[in-house]
Amino acid sequence: MLTGRESLSRLIGKRRRFLPNLQSILSSPIRSSLNLLSDKNGGLTETESSKGKVEISSSDLVTCPVCGSKVRGEDYTINSHLDRCLSRRTKRKLTQRTLLELNFGCSQSKLQISSDESERLLSSDLRKNCSDYEENVTRCFSKIDPREEKSHDQCRQLPHTESVKQIDVAGSAENPISDGRANTMVYFSALSTDNEESRNHMDGTVDSISGMAIDTFIVGRKFSDEKEVNLGANISLLRDPDNIKDSNAIKVLSASSACCKGYVISVPKRSLDAVPIQIVCQNIIFNGKNGCDEFEALHLWQKALQVVEFAKNRPPNTTKYQQNFCLLLKDVLTSSPHLFTKDEKKFIESFTSLSEDSQRLFVRLYTRKGPWFRLSTIMYPEICNPQQAVKELSATGYLYLFEDTTKLHDDEMKDLLSLLTVSELRDILCTLRKKCNHGSRKQNLIASLLSCYKGGSCPVLQRLIWERTEICIRASPEAESLFWRAETLFFLNGEQDLSAFLLVDLRIVKYPTYNCIILEQIFSNKSDLLAYEEAIEVAQVIDQSLDENNFELVLRCIMIADSRISCCPEKLIDSTSPDLMAIFRSCFSASWVYSKVILLGISFLECERRYKDAIHLLRRLLDCFTCDARRGYWTVRLSVDLEHIGCPNESLSVAEAGLLDPWVRAGSRMALQRRVLRLAKPPRRWKTPSFSESLKRKIIEVHIQGRPLNCEAGRKSRFYGEDGEQCGVEQLALQYYATEGGWQGVHTESGIWMTIFGLLMWDILFSDVPNVFRTRFQTAPLDMDTDHFYLARKSLIEPQLQKIHDGLAEEILITSWELHMGTACRGVNWDQHSLSDLRAAVSCIRGPCLASLCRHLAQDYRSWLSGMPDLLLWRFHGDYKGEAKLVEVKGPRDQLSEQQRAWLLLLMDCGFNAEVCKVSPTVLSP
Repeated sequence: MLTGRESLSRLIGKRRRFLPNLQSILSSPIRSSLNLLSDKNGGLTETESSKGKVEISSSDLVTCPVCGSKVRGEDYTINSHLDRCLSRRTKRKLTQRTLLELNFGCSQSKLQISSDESERLLSSDLRKNCSDYEENVTRCFSKIDPREEKSHDQCRQLPHTESVKQIDVAGSAENPISDGRANTMVYFSALSTDNEESRNHMDGTVDSISGMAIDTFIVGRKFSDEKEVNLGANISLLRDPDNIKDSNAIKVLSASSACCKGYVISVPKRSLDAVPIQIVCQNIIFNGKNGCDEFEALHLWQKALQVVEFAKNRPPNTTKYQQNFCLLLKDVLTSSPHLFTKDEKKFIESFTSLSEDSQRLFVRLYTRKGPWFRLSTIMYPEICNPQQAVKELSATGYLYLFEDTTKLHDDEMKDLLSLLTVSELRDILCTLRKKCNHGSRKQNLIASLLSCYKGGSCPVLQRLIWERTEICIRASPEAESLFWRAETLFFLNGEQDLSAFLLVDLRIVKYPTYNCIILEQIFSNKSDLLAYEEAIEVAQVIDQSLDENNFELVLRCIMIADSRISCCPEKLIDSTSPDLMAIFRSCFSASWVYSKVILLGISFLECERRYKDAIHLLRRLLDCFTCDARRGYWTVRLSVDLEHIGCPNESLSVAEAGLLDPWVRAGSRMALQRRVLRLAKPPRRWKTPSFSESLKRKIIEVHIQGRPLNCEAGRKSRFYGEDGEQCGVEQLALQYYATEGGWQGVHTESGIWMTIFGLLMWDILFSDVPNVFRTRFQTAPLDMDTDHFYLARKSLIEPQLQKIHDGLAEEILITSWELHMGTACRGVNWDQHSLSDLRAAVSCIRGPCLASLCRHLAQDYRSWLSGMPDLLLWRFHGDYKGEAKLVEVKGPRDQLSEQQRAWLLLLMDCGFNAEVCKVSPTVLSP
């Protein structure tokens, strides 16, 4: 993969369906000193890049053996396409659409749920048939407080039934209803026996609550035999502790002797809607025969009061994803009103005035891939009248309709054709009397129809599509743009979306607790925001163009990014500025995004061996971004590319200047030092650099042999372990150290160190620092990758490091683990590392060594994030004393990278026992 591609993809996140500035990106003239689209005479070539396509003859295309798509026949194109295909993960992920279609039952355990377990949960527990429950219709009351939650093992999904709503602290969520034929059940999930209050602390008596009334609802009547509800009908509630599904279940019965009685106060319009009721606690003698003693009645009533109080503003007809979406819009309009015009704010605010069905339908469509959807196929159990909702959304400008008379662009025509099935596409081709190969793939059929449409030989194609799809709908461009902006302002990254809410509701992800102290806005004015949005569009276009092998458009995007950076030098960071907070805020600027586009372009140009163009762009980045941790990588690449074009003297000068740059650190600094030593030989330089001795330091090497399984170049080395099983070089090294020295250990590279750092510095990571926490979905402060992190918290970090130095690391680790187990934090992996392994590692590492390591990570987390040794080993001498060792393992053809070498030398300076283990194949004697 090209350098910078993964980072840019994370920045883009979910690709937008509508790009407001696409036409200007494709066709506007570019004011750039760099002419990448030039012919041999230096003039701009006439290409189809402005139209988003490239003319390629069929003879120049080859078929990918992995995905079957057509790609160019050049070696670079084939190799990069195969890399992408083979690196794609096939494991099913929780997409936004998948999550929205689930109906969630009782709450999950407060323990962290692993990804494998969540997969099992979604594939089995959530799909139990409603026939599993033949006795009762259930309803879940809300959870009052996360500390009072009770873990339930029932999570069920009924995809063809009406949803029941569960009210949560964050809003309403859907809950399934079990099939039943006799009684209606009400679950009070807040009545957890694990968190049950002591009888000695219960306030009040049964007499004090007798006669009190509260209003609530009954839901789930769809699964009851009694469908009719009469106004004023008497009911009673009774605990059912013998219920095998939930010991906290509440029965809804006809009037009888029970702790709580009530009556129907209103009859809903629709027969299966929630029924408003009023319940009253009765003053009766509690003898335990009805499963309800005095303490239980009092406890039940107090919890019911809390539930009703919490649910006053959360009606049961509100779905969770609908409420989350409205919460997001409200938060953005409250925190960033200056980034929307009066009309835009009015448009967003009008969303809450839409009908319930319209709100739900829009959120459903907005979070799906789309962009077009057949109206005839839209069926959601919580949306009663989709046709009426479409009319309302269309009238208010939220939806755009495709009808027989609608005029479409070529891209819209392609999207509509993708809605058709293969048989429908073939039917259209037959109607048009075009050649139709029955073995053709769907994409080939669509391409054939598009070519006819664009060539003007098929003017009736639009009518033929409409006859099969009838009315189709999509979110309007205005709604797409405004709600995408709201989502971006809320999460401040491209990786999170509405599914973040649902993952929290499912208890799959639990975010840490911190205070959001916002003193300054990320975007001070709307012009900065619009420039940032346009830069994201350019990033998306170049990312899509690389997927489509549209190299002319890739080059155009590089030129656009170069011209935009050149035109706004006042927006870049000044190295003399004392405001280090501006460094992490600059990550939300257009120039930052364009720098990532240029970095990806540099990698692309280097692969094409266009080194002069890459050098021009590298110099541009170094001139514009004077305070940036990426300067080290840029300087190394500039020096290397200058050597590629035969300029060793200039390459040496660039490397020497880079060593004077304070922003060149870690592996990049070591790479430049080694380049200077190699290039600075007489007669270029006569004086030996002062750092030459430090680079010549010897790192201990251990050589072991193993029986190889494969010895092919380009493939990861595999060996037979001591137990005869196949393993990698790291596992072979672990077996060697366990046998030779009695070492225990783990193969984690940087993982275990990031986990230890996160646990030891937890309180500091989430301390009260202004402007670094802006949403409750963060796993780290915004400034963690900058120098501002250490400087802003130095008074907190140094005392903590002193405690670690004095030997209190294990105690801090245990406390942090017990308090925050399962909470998401950047770098902390709860599943991969057990507490016993972490304790053993920390206790065997001397306090001064660990404190020095944590200080380097706190001061420059970004530079030292990767490249740590593969193995962390430890062994005990007696009960309390031990030693640790760090080992970098290398296979037969592997070499240390500059970052790995920098880490090993740093660890040796910190006092660690570090070495390199080289694995080679066993040499068989003749």
